[in-house]
Amino acid sequence: MTDNTITSRHIIDIVKYRFVWLCISAILLLPGTVSLIYSAIHNENHVPLKVGIDYTGGTILQYGVNKNITNDDITKTRESLEDVGIENPYIQVLKANNEGKNGLTNIVSIRTKFVGQDEDTVDKITETLSKDYDSPELISVSSVGPTLGKELFKNSLIAISLAFLGIIAYLSFRFKFDYALAAILGIAHDVLFVVGVFSLLGIFYNVQIDGLFITAILTVVGFSVHDTIVVFDRIRENLRYYSKKMSFGEIVNASVNQTLARSINTSLTTLITLGALYFFGGVTTKDFVLAMILGIAIGTYSSIFFCSVLVDIWEDKKNNKTPATKSPAAV
Repeated sequence: MTDNTITSRHIIDIVKYRFVWLCISAILLLPGTVSLIYSAIHNENHVPLKVGIDYTGGTILQYGVNKNITNDDITKTRESLEDVGIENPYIQVLKANNEGKNGLTNIVSIRTKFVGQDEDTVDKITETLSKDYDSPELISVSSVGPTLGKELFKNSLIAISLAFLGIIAYLSFRFKFDYALAAILGIAHDVLFVVGVFSLLGIFYNVQIDGLFITAILTVVGFSVHDTIVVFDRIRENLRYYSKKMSFGEIVNASVNQTLARSINTSLTTLITLGALYFFGGVTTKDFVLAMILGIAIGTYSSIFFCSVLVDIWEDKKNNKTPATKSPAAV
């Protein structure tokens, strides 16, 4: 009677179609991986992503304007800045929070190379914008030096590395090394997908990453491994009671299906919140929220269809037996 309980509610046959799930993962990761390789070859300093001034050093100047700005206006402004010697200006248009005050409706944010205390360059940019917009108001100037940018980049890599090492140590202690390795590969799967998408966005839409992107990646890592631990914990629990009555593949299948509703509900509620932030939040956080949306979506997929499948494949190889293809629903 207990065996019927564990196998009665069955939504997806994970084990039977496990190579299908692995092929889907490969398809999801391939475009981003190709983009990362292409960018690493062609980008300056051979960085696989387009990085913002947080890591390269540079200056951001923000001007308030009193008109609605189109893509043609941005293109014209960029060309005008390049004509006066401003190299590779990156222009964003932000919605002014004080719309109606002083006639400001939008903010033109211009990122360029580090100018430091070079007031002539700032004046040159201001004069150029004055030709395209009526009385642009310089709101703020912020700079990050090249040395500080490199230090921030190094600290970001250290933070990610420590997070991975901590997760490996915890999972190895909590479960087995096989489970820890599967979880780490799942995290790498999720991070590679998000980074690959942003590499593509960098190529086609000039999207740059900053410190918030690293924050998003670390958050995605935490969410992904949390979801995976829930699945692994259920597998371990079911093994205690059903290891002599069911194959390992059947236990994996039943365990994933037992946690399926919980994983989907948790991710869906989070994605609804992030969707509201993406469409109705500020422009400056859009890339951060997008990274979170992509990471949580792919993290939910990997915990269900990738990590559990890896554990089942490795267990089959250790036991040197034919993979289980029979659905637990039929047991």
